[in-house]
Amino acid sequence: MADANKVALITGANKGIGLETARQLGKLGVTILVGSRVLARGEEAAEVLRGIGVDARAVKLDVLDPADYKAAAEWIEQDFGRLDILINNAGVLFEQLGANSTLTTSEETLRKTFDTNFFAVVGLTNVLLPLLRKSEAGRIVNLSSILGSLTLHATPGSPIYDAKVFAYDTTKVALNSYTVHLAHALKNTNIKVNSAHPGWVKTDMGTDAAPMQLVDGAKTSVELATLPKNGPTGGFFHMGEALPW
Repeated sequence: MADANKVALITGANKGIGLETARQLGKLGVTILVGSRVLARGEEAAEVLRGIGVDARAVKLDVLDPADYKAAAEWIEQDFGRLDILINNAGVLFEQLGANSTLTTSEETLRKTFDTNFFAVVGLTNVLLPLLRKSEAGRIVNLSSILGSLTLHATPGSPIYDAKVFAYDTTKVALNSYTVHLAHALKNTNIKVNSAHPGWVKTDMGTDAAPMQLVDGAKTSVELATLPKNGPTGGFFHMGEALPW
């Protein structure tokens, strides 16, 4: 199996899309490191994954705590010597989906959303890059959203034209920019960096109104995490299709 013996760290992997991504990658033979803000929840998720034959281990990873980044990196270095896949899956949404929230979103909400959805991703990735560089085929997947597409936001009649959740959307725009810049910085390495739009999925964040099931919501992340050598880097994708920035 091509992906056997690879090691993947997924943030926010104890539930939702993160857990389903762990399941799908694990079934390909990838060792899964279940990143979870609360270790006990990560252990519960890892136990579920082991119950279906996945090599899964929990790691305490509060994405707002740089001390956890360092501890996770040291543990991965000691036990595996490298990291093959990093999926920056953890994210937050504090606003109500729907109407334009630009005039009502507080600076506090903006800062809290950026802390998790953007600054934490940059901080954790920087700490783990030395381990990713040791991989023969490092892959970084940043969980973005179609709501981070400025092109679609500015196009009347687009699927998201009337869905302007200011803080969340803006963090995903910034995350997409990070993907482009990081991919360029690593263009002469074995590491590929891409943004994934999972789709509108039935999760705590997506709500039951979402049309997609978890199994489909994880597919884009899994595809980008297992790209072949000639696969793309610096792109924005959903289910194999490129999205406009």
